[in-house]
Amino acid sequence: MSKKVSITLDDEVLNFVDELASNRSSFINKVLGKEKRRIFMQELEDAYTEQANDPDFLQEVSAWDVTVGDGLNA
Repeated sequence: MSKKVSITLDDEVLNFVDELASNRSSFINKVLGKEKRRIFMQELEDAYTEQANDPDFLQEVSAWDVTVGDGLNA
């Protein structure tokens, strides 16, 4: 779904957009989509790093690892 919005761009930024794209909306959507994904990936990386450095979490995972294999024949 798309919504039409009105935005104000500095002349220099608008000139830059016009130099690189024939469709302003498509270009801006593409740039903002990439930025959204970059931020998401950074947040995901930060969460994994935090998780990997959380001793309580690591201890719980270790306990589950033992439980999962308990009673199974190899």
